[in-house]
Amino acid sequence: MSELHNLMNIGSYIEEKLYAAGIYDEKTLRELGSKEAFLKIRTMDDTVCIRVLYALEGALQGIKDSQLSASDKADLKAFFKSL
Repeated sequence: MSELHNLMNIGSYIEEKLYAAGIYDEKTLRELGSKEAFLKIRTMDDTVCIRVLYALEGALQGIKDSQLSASDKADLKAFFKSL
């Protein structure tokens, strides 16, 4: 795989999803952002849940997904519900 598994919250499951979506490295993930990366994953697997979105955002912020701020979670939840 790639170095993505070294990021916070990115285990083998999410790393495989990212890789399958054409996201092979941290630079690409950062350029896309959590929402766009999630959309790429969701295009291939419409069963992915909001926890993956939280994990991606946490990875970009360098924190555990459980430590995302309430406002970040609310924003991500609204985005997820809009899909």
